[in-house]
Amino acid sequence: MAGATGPKRQDTRKFFENLSGAGKCIAVLTSGGDAQGMNGAVRAVVRMGIYVGAKVYFIHEGYQGMVDGGDYIKEATWESVSSVLQVGGTVIGSARCKEFRSHEGRLKAAHNLVQRGITYLCVIGGDGSLTGANLFREEWSGLLNELIQQGLIDEEAARSHSHLHIVGMVGSIDNDFCGTDMTIGTDSALHRIIEVVDAIMTTAQSHQRTFVLEVMGRHCGYLALVSALACGADWVFIPEMPPEDGWEDNMCQKLSESRSRGSRLNIIIVAEGAIDRQGQHITSDLVKKLVVSCLGFDTRVTILGHVQRGGTPSAFDRILASRMGVEAVLALLEASTDTPACVVSLVGNQAVRLPLMECVQMTQEVQKAMDEKKFDEAVRLRGGSFENNLSTYRLLASQTARSELQNSSFNVAVMNVGAPAAGMNAAVRSAVRVGITEGHKMFAVNDGFEGFYKGQIKEIKWGDVGGWTGQGGSLLGTKRTLPAKHLDAIAEQMRIHNITALLVIGGFEAFESLLELYEARANYKEFCIPMCILPATISNNVPGTDHSLGADTSLNAIVETCDRIKQSASGTKRRVFIIETMGGYCGYLATVGGLAAGADTVYIYEEPFDIRDLQANVEHLTQKMKTSIQRGLVLRNENCNENFTTDFIYQLYSEEGRGVFDCRKNILGHMQQGGAPSPFDRNFGTKVAAKAIQWITRTLKESYKEGKVFTNSEDTACLLGMRRRAMVFQPVAQLREETDFVHRIPKDQWWLKLRPLMKILAKYKTSYDVSDAGQLEHVTRVRPKEKDASAAI
Repeated sequence: MAGATGPKRQDTRKFFENLSGAGKCIAVLTSGGDAQGMNGAVRAVVRMGIYVGAKVYFIHEGYQGMVDGGDYIKEATWESVSSVLQVGGTVIGSARCKEFRSHEGRLKAAHNLVQRGITYLCVIGGDGSLTGANLFREEWSGLLNELIQQGLIDEEAARSHSHLHIVGMVGSIDNDFCGTDMTIGTDSALHRIIEVVDAIMTTAQSHQRTFVLEVMGRHCGYLALVSALACGADWVFIPEMPPEDGWEDNMCQKLSESRSRGSRLNIIIVAEGAIDRQGQHITSDLVKKLVVSCLGFDTRVTILGHVQRGGTPSAFDRILASRMGVEAVLALLEASTDTPACVVSLVGNQAVRLPLMECVQMTQEVQKAMDEKKFDEAVRLRGGSFENNLSTYRLLASQTARSELQNSSFNVAVMNVGAPAAGMNAAVRSAVRVGITEGHKMFAVNDGFEGFYKGQIKEIKWGDVGGWTGQGGSLLGTKRTLPAKHLDAIAEQMRIHNITALLVIGGFEAFESLLELYEARANYKEFCIPMCILPATISNNVPGTDHSLGADTSLNAIVETCDRIKQSASGTKRRVFIIETMGGYCGYLATVGGLAAGADTVYIYEEPFDIRDLQANVEHLTQKMKTSIQRGLVLRNENCNENFTTDFIYQLYSEEGRGVFDCRKNILGHMQQGGAPSPFDRNFGTKVAAKAIQWITRTLKESYKEGKVFTNSEDTACLLGMRRRAMVFQPVAQLREETDFVHRIPKDQWWLKLRPLMKILAKYKTSYDVSDAGQLEHVTRVRPKEKDASAAI
């Protein structure tokens, strides 16, 4: 894989070219409740399967189609999964099948698979669907013997199909499967919920209403919990954490306090499976009656229902499904006779394989713990991501400062630096409220370091940040100004306001700023305080983190636009669109946006290209126009090459494609920076800011001596970033070595590994490094403390 970053380690890497699918038949089915993103997974399995030389079959209507056979099991082609990436639900259908639960049903299914030579099965569904697949696999040799006895197959057929290999992917909007941080469909369901909450908030504000929202989650409160975090709800009911006895009075008191502080609305979120400590159901109607009788507030109920399953998949779900689908095919190709059935899942930012039945058993243990009223155990079993969300929610809901720090003399300043990014306001709100809970005085700095040296600093209270979570841009104001030229004035302002800790939320400029302050510590004792950065930039170009706040919202904006453009191109036929994305020299938005939108080619700075590559890409599109998919999508990062501009590429494609296709170009521009933050960015911002403030509190305690704060060690000027599977605090001084300051990008970027995957799905021959994949792991009960696995991309 060409790339300007990092040395080539050809010798240590393992490439999938050695894995051939020739002579193998893979079948893919979707089962159980549908989830957005399932089609992305089906598309990835089909295309990766065909790419490695295997035959791939669709099994329509889930297990019902496997039992019924006939036209329900059809061979898939490359074109048959075109244009499905942006479609919600599942295009191959899903059904609950009673017949497959019976031995006779499974016997019919085995016969249908053997007739077509299928011994590799990829199942996309929930835990019930995956358990069924595992049982089928365990019975396989017995079923073949029965088919021989009944004369339906001969011994040779039984011998050549002696093993059934199974890989599962979890498609479920509830995110109720242990072993994975996110299931396919969860992020899209959160998008639907947050769209509704944002719409409801405006009408609730107008009439000073209380809204009770019921969301899905019969056995799992993930959707309710994360949407409560993402919209700043006043109260949430989930099955894993029933409220303490006497919750009725506590809730009403909290709603009343919120109104007395000037809030004009209340939002209460109820999971459909919510219960109290006695196991009695808590319904949305019950909550409404309680609020009306106790407080007399104008209260309405909204039940979201199947809206949550619908609509187009989010960028996150498309990328997750594409990564999982490719990983599933690799897992099938590498499976041996003694490999257990595995499930492909996501931990932190990494695709991993886990034994299917270990995950299923742990998922069942959660329900068992809830049935036995061991609620803390149930939360622990749900895994690190769920626990993290819950602890952050509790932290933000407490609202009473801890007594031991009640009179703390610590003043913590919060500011935004660099370009605006969605999620900044959610992070500021979380930081302010957690800081107040920890006993600090919180100060807001307006307009970045420009505002800092001009003295635009004021105390910010709990109520000042109400309703900030869903706001786009930066409400504090942000500038790209670096502090180096104004160090005297900034130190002076720190003295005036007695600032004892600093939280900077921003992009590459925030990183550079903190480096400058850290280096000035020798001359200014004012900077000898705990300082922390939260990376927030749509470009995702900050060293020390796989993911920056705001990038997810920007990806969704890019993908939404690309969907519309592809629709336009499909209508006119034989049209290629060239789209320019932002990102500076960092190709993250173009690459990951291209993967999520189904682009044919993506040009980025990190992977140099020349005129021969451009010619090959035009030729590739010319061949594509001869198929039934007569449209093209090309993404170009704004700084990928100073000579091969968007205009140049547009003119080249127009000239070379003359008579075969015509071209249009589109520069997306600042649209990528705007808009309401996605649920992912709201949640991510809320959690990382809470974590950062807790780190600041610990560091303040450690560096508080003789009545003042003083610390000049490098581990007290840190960046909090996601590294593969964990959230880690890294000294900015150490990150200097990992940074290309000329092009403002990290020297090593994880997402470059997604480029071959994007090329494979666009039918290019390429090398794909699989040395990261392949190892079957085991489900761990307790994950490392620093882990925050909300996330992937």
